[in-house]
Amino acid sequence: MIAPSNELTIRLIVAVVAGLSLLAVLVFWPAGRLDWLEGWLYLGLSGATLFGNLLYLWRVNPTVIEHRLRMGPGTKRWDKIWGGFFTPVFLASYVIAGLDAVRFGWSAMPAGSWALGLALWLAGNALLTWSMGVNPFFEKTVRIQTERGHRVIDTGPYRWVRHPGYLGFFGWCLSTPLLLGSWWALLPALLSIVGLVIRTALEDRTLRQELSGYAAYATRVPYRLIPGVW
Repeated sequence: MIAPSNELTIRLIVAVVAGLSLLAVLVFWPAGRLDWLEGWLYLGLSGATLFGNLLYLWRVNPTVIEHRLRMGPGTKRWDKIWGGFFTPVFLASYVIAGLDAVRFGWSAMPAGSWALGLALWLAGNALLTWSMGVNPFFEKTVRIQTERGHRVIDTGPYRWVRHPGYLGFFGWCLSTPLLLGSWWALLPALLSIVGLVIRTALEDRTLRQELSGYAAYATRVPYRLIPGVW
């Protein structure tokens, strides 16, 4: 029988390989060709960022890696429904980018958009990873993790906003069209952000109602996503 640590390592390797393989298909299949520099840069940036983030989390909060590899019991039904709508919209950014920037050439972004996309990518991933690093309850789905002693986290970026991980994810969504050079891919990217805002509100309501201490925390930290705004 495989030891738990070895089992986790194998599951993580499988998940990383599968995820990057799927990303490669989503980037290059719609483009219809492999000699797409922006596509390879995006794939390389994704792999390097993922590797760096995992190294960081393995050192500071390995628990979050293990629990993000599966769906925990008690996941809210509304979150499963939300995921069914959000996932295809989010992935559409890659498909449309390949169709637009390479196969059909519907639009063209200026060269400087890549640098802006890189800045958004790095900032968003840094905030997302920091949020996971300080929050052992940062799972993929919304649920009250009673069996794990779920409690309010108010350190790190949670000192300023209640859902910093979503704000970091915004950077990922917006950077993808810029890095792949597609104006049309901005449409599903913006719709993805709208979906994340909706999920933020639903998750915040759930936590207020069901997680002890969260209502008081929401009073101390009044902003969900952007300090001074919302």
